[in-house]
Amino acid sequence: MTTGIPGRESRPSAAVPSTATAPRPAADGRRTTKHFLMCRPEHFTVEYAINPWMDPAAGADREKAIRQWEELRSAYEGLGHRVSLIEPVEGLPDMVFAANGALVVEGRVYGARFKHAERAAEGPAYLEWFVRNGFDRVHEPAFTNEGEGDFLTLDHVILAGTGFRTDLAAHSEAQEFLGRPVVTLRLVDPRFYHLDTALFPLNGHNVAYFPGAFSPGSQEVLRRLFPHALIADEDDAVVLGLNAVSDGTHVVVNAEATGLRRTLEREGFEVVPVDMSELRKAGGGPKCCTLEIRG
Repeated sequence: MTTGIPGRESRPSAAVPSTATAPRPAADGRRTTKHFLMCRPEHFTVEYAINPWMDPAAGADREKAIRQWEELRSAYEGLGHRVSLIEPVEGLPDMVFAANGALVVEGRVYGARFKHAERAAEGPAYLEWFVRNGFDRVHEPAFTNEGEGDFLTLDHVILAGTGFRTDLAAHSEAQEFLGRPVVTLRLVDPRFYHLDTALFPLNGHNVAYFPGAFSPGSQEVLRRLFPHALIADEDDAVVLGLNAVSDGTHVVVNAEATGLRRTLEREGFEVVPVDMSELRKAGGGPKCCTLEIRG
């Protein structure tokens, strides 16, 4: 494994898209078949509170969570995507949220280092899976980060969240290891404590997001980088509608995000709604349960 390489704060690239008025590009038809890593919620429960969604007193129905997870997995496989599985570990009820376990770009695995002690053992468990499965460029991080929860990859840039879970220094560390430009975005609303709760890539060059989750400066960065982005409202954001997964043509999204679903359909995307209501009791949606393996 490589060692952490601290660096300077990343800034947006000077080569940003033009903000000239033009029709917003819809689904471009360039569907990408993806490879996902998932973890069956065999041990799912809500027994502690480390985000605003979690209430141990409200309880959780593990069997219902498993059914919803299985429907999500079936949706991916029905779309032709490949799904690999990591063995769940007893005592790690949030391990189902595989997106937090790592960031994988061109076969390079940047590992997770969780902020909260309750999830700390998940990072080594996910890194071990990658090592066992033949990934030889694996980086054990020096700085706190929660994988694809706060790192979202497009064709030429990685968007990186900070403010609640991921240290700013991890953005530089990831950039040095992965060799991709990393753009920092500051989250300011605790309901959207990970970047993947407030933004998702529609394809390799455009995104959908909820502006209210971001600082004013980060909103301006997003407007400059993505002048044709889809803008979600708060009603869809608070049911974690933006915790979605797109292959460029199909978007797997929380069924309750009805406004966002209509917008996506108008833009030419095929929407695949899924019910994630039980897993949302711990702050999770489709993307939380899905770690993309690139390369």
